[in-house]
Amino acid sequence: MTIKVVTDSTCDLPSDLVEDLGISVVPLFINIGDQSYLDGVDITRTEFYSELPAYPKHPTTGTPGMQSFLGLYNELADKGATEILSIHISQTLSGTVNVAQSAAEEYSRLPVEVVDSGQLSTGTGFQVELAAKMAADGKGMAEILAALDDLRSRTFVTAALSTLEFLRRSGRMNRFMHGLGSLLHIKPILTMENGQPGSEKVRTSLRAEKRLVKLLEEHLPIERFALLHSNAQAKAEEFKQKIESLLPEGEVLSMDITPVLGVHIGPGAFGYAVVTKRQG
Repeated sequence: MTIKVVTDSTCDLPSDLVEDLGISVVPLFINIGDQSYLDGVDITRTEFYSELPAYPKHPTTGTPGMQSFLGLYNELADKGATEILSIHISQTLSGTVNVAQSAAEEYSRLPVEVVDSGQLSTGTGFQVELAAKMAADGKGMAEILAALDDLRSRTFVTAALSTLEFLRRSGRMNRFMHGLGSLLHIKPILTMENGQPGSEKVRTSLRAEKRLVKLLEEHLPIERFALLHSNAQAKAEEFKQKIESLLPEGEVLSMDITPVLGVHIGPGAFGYAVVTKRQG
């Protein structure tokens, strides 16, 4: 029994970890003008965020086609996989998981299990990492799926945006709300938990930071934590120093958020993905 794990480029895991665990990544598309780029392949995150404010036409994103999944499933089967577990960004945010499901239903060489992570960024990545480690330890599909259900229920992701501008440009809010937000210096806070995206509005960056700390305190004690930012490493590290006493011992990931999400949130956002420790 050899289970191989597939995910997409929104999972925001370190490339060396992905390689070490044998995780296969299907890239989404970033469309800039007349050019389409494979996320994580054709354009760097630093390059994207640096250029984003000046693009004459706001970028859009696209899901991979069925052939991307079918080709990868075939490649894994040729290398000895007996089952495939395909874990993707929440259906509420992207159609990627639906494309993967359609490909799985068409594929007949071996069983393919498709999972909606109900998350984004490293919130998805934590599930992908766990699945790959359990598969490497010889765990069966049923046991892995049960562990993912448990992990998903304890995962929370949030980020404070520096501006409403990119939500407006991407069509995620109407122009009236953008004007009101600019006038009042509103800083949006986006959240994701159990497949449900949410948002809050606070005034000033300081209040946004305090709200992120409060949300983190609501998810104590912490099992896993990852710092997230969109080309704002210094700001994220400064925030991390203020919450150091709340964090678990050991390595803390620090990830630049995929441009697929950055299209909507823009540069300068910072936040975290956190897993609450199971009680009892």
